Amino acid sequence: MRKCLIAALLLTAPLPALADKLEDLKEQGFVRIAIGNEPPYTAVASDGKVSGAAPDVARAVFEKLGVKDLEASIAEYGAMIPSLQAGRVDAITAGLFMKPERCQAVAYSEPILCDAEALLVPKGNPKGFKSYADFASDASAKLGAPGGGTEEKLALDAGVPRDRLIVVPDPQSGLKMVQDGRIDAYSLPVLSLNDLLAKSGDAKLEVFAPVEGAPVYCDGAAFNKKDTALRDAFDVELAKMKETGEFAKIVEPYGFSAAAAISTSRAKLCGE
Repeated sequence: MRKCLIAALLLTAPLPALADKLEDLKEQGFVRIAIGNEPPYTAVASDGKVSGAAPDVARAVFEKLGVKDLEASIAEYGAMIPSLQAGRVDAITAGLFMKPERCQAVAYSEPILCDAEALLVPKGNPKGFKSYADFASDASAKLGAPGGGTEEKLALDAGVPRDRLIVVPDPQSGLKMVQDGRIDAYSLPVLSLNDLLAKSGDAKLEVFAPVEGAPVYCDGAAFNKKDTALRDAFDVELAKMKETGEFAKIVEPYGFSAAAAISTSRAKLCGE
């Protein structure tokens, strides 16, 4: 009877190790993360150094929490959550976008890396286009988008008529059409347009992002559901970095929009 009572107490008692997860990480001096080696989200250099936007943000946050280093494991996306749940890693920082079903399986931080829709426009955005609805309301405006893509559907849903929604076969064609004035803007995701513009070297164009009213897809650092205290501590430092601009300095050189991450929340993306 006494043994049964002890066993019952052990089963119901809080586990200090779970509550002290951050202290454990501080003591061991590193945090184990799962990554996908998919630039610009994550990357591993030839010398083994882990970089990419997601690990760089995680490294900065964990340093502020007193954990000095990252130990990365490359994994397929489908294996990341099981690895986290099994305790083989402490967090996932890999561009694992929030979806309601994933939000049920892990404890996400607030948004970090976002894939938002964007517009390639002349420098200064002279016509002030900020949303697909703006093109619908301007009878002279022409918008370019990939045929059958998300951007085309979003523009049509916003009321842009078919005769002013120009199907563009490839990014280079879209760039040229904006340069030549045949369309007022070309729409693709932020990363795609930032890469396109950087490679073109055209200082007369710019990227406006995110498109107002369009969906934003974001990842966050994912933690074991048992480690919500660690997640909450991570969120506190992440929020400070967003406020000071340190966050933007890390993610924007990789092509990500800090404004997109700041414009949404875990609650919204997880459907809480």
